[in-house]
Amino acid sequence: MLIFVGVYLLQPGPRDSLVQCFIKRNRITQSYHLYLGLTNSLTDDGKFLLAACKLKHTTCTDYIISLRSDDMSRRSQAYVGKVRSNFLGTKFTVFDGNLLPSTGAAKLRKSRSYNPAKVSAKVPLGSYPVAHITYELNVLGSRGPRKMQCLMDTIPTSTMEPQGVASEPSEFPLLGTRSTLSRSQSKPLRSSSSHLKETPLVLSNKTPRWHEQLRCWCLNFHGRVTVASVKNFQLVAAGASCGSGTGMSPERQSERIILQFGKVGKDMFTMDYGYPISAFQAFAICLSSFETRIACE
Repeated sequence: MLIFVGVYLLQPGPRDSLVQCFIKRNRITQSYHLYLGLTNSLTDDGKFLLAACKLKHTTCTDYIISLRSDDMSRRSQAYVGKVRSNFLGTKFTVFDGNLLPSTGAAKLRKSRSYNPAKVSAKVPLGSYPVAHITYELNVLGSRGPRKMQCLMDTIPTSTMEPQGVASEPSEFPLLGTRSTLSRSQSKPLRSSSSHLKETPLVLSNKTPRWHEQLRCWCLNFHGRVTVASVKNFQLVAAGASCGSGTGMSPERQSERIILQFGKVGKDMFTMDYGYPISAFQAFAICLSSFETRIACE
């Protein structure tokens, strides 16, 4: 069951609509639960998808992401990945919990050197970076909106073209066999974008408009966000080149919302995502918005 759910959460969202989800935050336990919305209501119970917990370190912050809310161990089969920030809270790296991409795992299992009997209990996990998130230093402080950019290391720009197709995992690589690799076989990848033959997709936040009457920065979330917050954002594909050949102008196509996140209550947030990112990637990006360092505000 965990394998089936895991694969679903790694698959890209639909092209013509957004999957409506919401995130519940628990300030006491520093945990975050992602639910799939079952109705159009902002208050339904939803279906549980993912959980995350916040771990603060001296030089960084980690958000551990799991398929189970009661199991946050990085050595568990429920472990999906993590989000790690730099000291200032301006840069984040999203790590897939799998040590190798699917193709690499398949080749490894067929290799003569693969020996399940040689188990290393201390193999480092989460060494496969899939996205890099950057927040610009906000010189205006809390008076101005955040500016963010996401480099999707494993998604090529061509996926936004009419004939482009985002890869869909057919399995949860190494799930249940994460401890069967020797240290020499599990070296962290230096750059996950190195295996892409094309330029990685870049997402940037849609610039809010200043509302003179309300005296605040505004974005149209179509009723999915009800509380003003510096954390609210909408992500679109950076640049207008992805609009060619789609039947709509480059300007309109480039503003197609891929991910939107916003506040609807004290500890309740909506998260709506679509093609070409997955639920896991969307959740990871949203978790970075919870980091409240001075450099981002």
